[in-house]
Amino acid sequence: MLKTVSEIERAALEIRKNLLKLCSIQSIHIGGDLSITDVMTVLWQYQMKYNTQNVQDEFRDRFVLSKGHASAVTTFNQAAIGCFTTENVYREYATDEGRFSMHSCNLVNPYVEVSTGSLGHGFPIACGIAAALRLKNNHKSRVYVVMGDGEQSEGSIWEAAMNAVHYKLGNLVTIVDFNGLEADGSLNEITALGDIAVKYRAFGWNVQEFDGNDVAQIKKHFDNLPSPDSDIPTVFICHTIKGKGVSFMENQVRWHAGKITKEQYTKCINELENVYKKTEAQA
Repeated sequence: MLKTVSEIERAALEIRKNLLKLCSIQSIHIGGDLSITDVMTVLWQYQMKYNTQNVQDEFRDRFVLSKGHASAVTTFNQAAIGCFTTENVYREYATDEGRFSMHSCNLVNPYVEVSTGSLGHGFPIACGIAAALRLKNNHKSRVYVVMGDGEQSEGSIWEAAMNAVHYKLGNLVTIVDFNGLEADGSLNEITALGDIAVKYRAFGWNVQEFDGNDVAQIKKHFDNLPSPDSDIPTVFICHTIKGKGVSFMENQVRWHAGKITKEQYTKCINELENVYKKTEAQA
């Protein structure tokens, strides 16, 4: 597992490069994959307690991708910790016999805890898993769940949010990828959710709000999580940029999903490498 911010930043760069290579092969949900890349890299390659040799380990941390269309960034992070190889992903993605597709499916991929796709479903399931761990007297494992910001308009989200507080699920860590855009446009134009941090606080959650594309901040908030045997669930509201790292994709609804040309791929990789080198030089 990675240890330092610089190691994680380099790993996040590699994940973005993997995503763009896949995006040059076929269409993926590239915008939302790129926005949550930094958080997912910290989570999978630094934070989570996960044994790739024993995916049914009772004391493992659990992960649920409620934002089911971010399957590619999840898959590449799983590859990075040894679940399979990146070449497996390129070769099998969206094929009839493959383990990987536009949404994660545990029927074909044992490293997927829960099959997801319909927004609003993963979060309630994660709450149920967290409650079950408490009933089993497992007070050391956490349940991590990643949601989209547009997903917050689903009524099932807020029913689950109430129940998580009622059942004192301090072992539940919810991550909201708040990039301000959903498939059909800006969040304010479509759902006008307002300040969701205020809403979660009103429900009784431990709310942490920060830059979800800043690895140092992400790592700090994971490091400072309350103990998993605590009574209050935590939500990370991660302010991110859709398409983060690729200038022509950033904050563009057009790139919720799509495929890039070989020329665009080369441009993207050069841009990522140049920005990384400049950032590294300034560190």
